[in-house]
Amino acid sequence: MVTTEVKPSRNGFATFLLVLCALAFVTAALVRLLGIDGTRYMIAATSLTPYITVAGLLVGLFALFRKRWVVGLTMTLVGVVLVANVAPRAFPDARANGVGQQVRLMTSNLLVGIADAEFIVQEVRKRRIDVLAMQELTPQMVGDLDRAGLNQVLPNRVFLDEPGGSGSGIASRFPLSRRNLTPPGTLQQAGALVDLPGRDIEVVSVHPLPPVVTAGPEAWQRELAGLPAPDSTGAIRVLAGDFNATLDHVGMTRLLNKGYVDAADQVGKGLIHTWPARSGFWPPPVTIDHVLVDSKILVDTVDVFDVPGSDHRAVVTQFVVPGP
Repeated sequence: MVTTEVKPSRNGFATFLLVLCALAFVTAALVRLLGIDGTRYMIAATSLTPYITVAGLLVGLFALFRKRWVVGLTMTLVGVVLVANVAPRAFPDARANGVGQQVRLMTSNLLVGIADAEFIVQEVRKRRIDVLAMQELTPQMVGDLDRAGLNQVLPNRVFLDEPGGSGSGIASRFPLSRRNLTPPGTLQQAGALVDLPGRDIEVVSVHPLPPVVTAGPEAWQRELAGLPAPDSTGAIRVLAGDFNATLDHVGMTRLLNKGYVDAADQVGKGLIHTWPARSGFWPPPVTIDHVLVDSKILVDTVDVFDVPGSDHRAVVTQFVVPGP
């Protein structure tokens, strides 16, 4: 008696879905790896690179398990390349001990001035903040902050407060001088020279227009490109605020290539989300609030925490400014 083994046919629909997943994953990876800031949809997808990386690796491993070798190997190899770009943000960089003036800087988006002013001033006191960079600073919020006592702990200020979400400001324990460090933009981006006991620093409260507005990402691209590069001959610069960009966007990559360091990335906290504050399934939490410091600055710590009333989490960075 002769028997023949009948092999079950492969599920064509499952293979079709895996191929579609592979095409979508490879396309998203190429957009990220080639530094393409195209449409607002492509930019939004790039902000999800950490999630896309994990999803692509899982689907790739599943395809290998199902013996779809081409799809599985392609997704796994591309996923490994993305991991090499994303994973280092979760690990601190080696650094020397800093010698110089220690500074504690806090940045917070105030959500059109409805964040809890008393909580902000409380955190400024508790954390011994030296410089506070604020976005979406309104005239009403200025009054609320002063009633809560901000003018007592950070008496020096460069405020460009406006109704709505376009205002900006910097408050400091140290003397401030206003500086125009960015070209005119859609939203205000206050700049100031901070007169430290040692070497002075220039600070910008960063807030480019979001790239996902219906008008398109051109203003966002232009305003990110307009942020000042590190000044090798003058004051050391710090860019702090709501960049509306993650470290995977080409505009941020260009800033880092000019000589800035992302403070959270340097201490291994570069994957901690800052928006939305209340993390959930949708929208996916992303890291768009940053403190970029001149590469000559050594970062000690970074802390990220919720601010009642705001949709952004605040970022506090302690760093050391080297002497002159």
